[in-house]
Amino acid sequence: MIPLIGQLYRNNNVVTSIFGRPLINQSVIAVLKAHRFARHRQTDEAELSVHETFPILKAMSELKLGAASVDLGKMVGKYREAGAGRSVEQFVRDELSEVVGRQNSIQHKGSDVVLYGFGRIGRLLARILIQKTGGGDGLRLRAIVVRKGADNDLAKRASLLRRDSVHGPFEGTITVDEESNTILANGNLIQVIYSNDPTSVDYTQYGIQSAIVVDNTGKWRDAEGLGQHLKCPGVARVVLTAPGKGALKNIVHGINHRDITDEDKIVSAASCTTNAIVPVLKAVNDKFGIVNGHVETVHSYTNDQNLIDNFHKGSRRGRSAPLNMVITETGAATAAAKALPELKGKLTGNAIRVPTPNVSMAILNLNLEKSTSRDEINEYLRQVAMFSELHKQIDFVNSSEVVSTDFVGSRHAGVVDAEATICTDNRVVLYVWYDNEFGYSCQVVRVLEEIAGVNPPVFPN
Repeated sequence: MIPLIGQLYRNNNVVTSIFGRPLINQSVIAVLKAHRFARHRQTDEAELSVHETFPILKAMSELKLGAASVDLGKMVGKYREAGAGRSVEQFVRDELSEVVGRQNSIQHKGSDVVLYGFGRIGRLLARILIQKTGGGDGLRLRAIVVRKGADNDLAKRASLLRRDSVHGPFEGTITVDEESNTILANGNLIQVIYSNDPTSVDYTQYGIQSAIVVDNTGKWRDAEGLGQHLKCPGVARVVLTAPGKGALKNIVHGINHRDITDEDKIVSAASCTTNAIVPVLKAVNDKFGIVNGHVETVHSYTNDQNLIDNFHKGSRRGRSAPLNMVITETGAATAAAKALPELKGKLTGNAIRVPTPNVSMAILNLNLEKSTSRDEINEYLRQVAMFSELHKQIDFVNSSEVVSTDFVGSRHAGVVDAEATICTDNRVVLYVWYDNEFGYSCQVVRVLEEIAGVNPPVFPN
């Protein structure tokens, strides 16, 4: 399977997964674990076998497919239910007919991406973009822009990309060219640009055209401040990795990404917490209706806090982050209504920063319009996580043993912890884990793909 997965990705730009878990560049064990994940999550409770996925993958490799995203787990499920006596080969041909024989038919030259800032989110975005380069006709990371911090700045930046205390080592090779100020990561040539002024960079001199600038600094959060990037030659659009202020659209992919128009030159990808809670809130509201509720965020500490007690302009955040639980404010409840207007005025929110470096939890205390039970709402959210359009945003876990570190590297916006669900009549409390760094970065990349128009068709329909 592994050679076929790689060939389909490199030669056809076909991305394969199993119930949302990517298969590209995965080990034998990881592929088997992806199959194992499907156990107890399918409607017929049957375990997914490589003997079912392999024939589908083999049939795909013989059809000269155009760009597509194919979920092998769901293909197997559909074949079980709707194969109608067809051979695997005929089923695959029928199901993927839209892209059969269309190899190399889409001549997309790729969209240039510039990371403005190279902190926690910036470096994780770089890792994801490098991993998803494929044939180069999607998103292409062309440059990062930072303020020079030392004479050996470039080597330090590359070292931080190469090694991460939370997410582990970079998978691949990194080469630094001090003379040209470039980093070569798995064949991706990334220009490092030093600048203190967002209006002063001419990106065209580096061969960058119509780029999407991703502002990770958080320094500017309104249209006026972020609009400075648009004054630079070579820049077409701007994405903010923080909640936007004013009239900026706050986009949660999977919820309101279709609201992005060609006229939107600047959009916000909202916050990690907003991305974690809004998909679950939408799913619950669609079926049960939400009267009102409270969102409490138990959030890992961030660079915004102090290591030891020191002055901080924010309330309480000056106290030592590794030593304290710190009550602070969150705008996630208010921001949720921007992405999901039907919840306007229905939610309150607060946050507690805790001494962990990554992975957070949102506790959703909701009063519903309809009565339900713990089993019913858990089963509903399980189905949503597996089979709905929100399967990339919502994950589902049913284990009494999981803890926060088990969710490091999750690509979902949030993971519903079924064992923790509390339900009495029309009142429900849901616990949603989320990797506030990596999971959020995956959501940002999905927004970038939407803006760039490089999202391939998804199968099965």
